Amino acid sequence: MLPMNPGGEFWFAIIEIAIEPEKCVCSYGIKAVELRQKNQDELLSAIESYKKELATLRVAQVTGGAPAKLAQIRVVRKNIARALTVLSQKKRQGLREKYAKAKRLPTDLRVKKTRAMRRALTKAQAAKKTLRQQKKERAFPMRKYALKA
Repeated sequence: MLPMNPGGEFWFAIIEIAIEPEKCVCSYGIKAVELRQKNQDELLSAIESYKKELATLRVAQVTGGAPAKLAQIRVVRKNIARALTVLSQKKRQGLREKYAKAKRLPTDLRVKKTRAMRRALTKAQAAKKTLRQQKKERAFPMRKYALKA
């Protein structure tokens, strides 16, 4: 339940920065879905603009700016992180597609698992038997028997 005052309205308000629409890049957190629709160049330019906005907000923080601007710092930082995450995910996805048919994967694209599991024998290697073992198993198969009731 959201906190309300006696009049019935919410006691908090969503703060919008209305300086200049061109300079104000974001007043809310951008969605990762929107970022995924952009290409690499657009993402890089978005990150650059977020960083510039963060720099101006930091200046406002030092000079004792409005609390609305200071609250904006967190949102911009999260936007930068989100954009960088989407960028790195796209790069990794591209590399995965590139190395899909390759014989060997780069180590950072391989499945992590555990150290022991990575070093363990494959199923085919573990199932291999020596010629002597094969002969022994053929000579002495598992006995089949039934009990009289």
